[in-house]
Amino acid sequence: MSEAPASPNERRTFLGIILAAIGAFAAGAFGWSLFRFLSPVDRGGEDNQVRVTRDLVAIGGAHFFAFQGRPAVVLQPRAGEFVALSAVCTHLGCIVKWIDESQEFLCPCHAGRFAPSGQVLGGPPPRALDTYPVILDGDDILIG
Repeated sequence: MSEAPASPNERRTFLGIILAAIGAFAAGAFGWSLFRFLSPVDRGGEDNQVRVTRDLVAIGGAHFFAFQGRPAVVLQPRAGEFVALSAVCTHLGCIVKWIDESQEFLCPCHAGRFAPSGQVLGGPPPRALDTYPVILDGDDILIG
């Protein structure tokens, strides 16, 4: 009992079906990735405020934390004065570093420099770091 070999038309039809299935899968994967990239980020009900204790922020120092899923920093330039900023460089989105010696932020990617207030001191960044509202609540700092 042997079966007759498939005709060239049957082979072409089978190959066409397989290639169409692979193409549909690849298009679906690409389309889903594109949809996820373009859709807004779901913050998952994150709080609009972050509570940081004053003890974590030394005078002249900085404390990095996450605010709404993005890096942020709070500093205390003078006793009792607090400033909260985004830690994301406005040039290409790198995370800035606090330099204690010079009391400024430095972007490690392209040497952008920012003052403790977030203003651009030098380098390629087009604008200042984003600022967040700060409220003092006893021994805590409420950011956002």
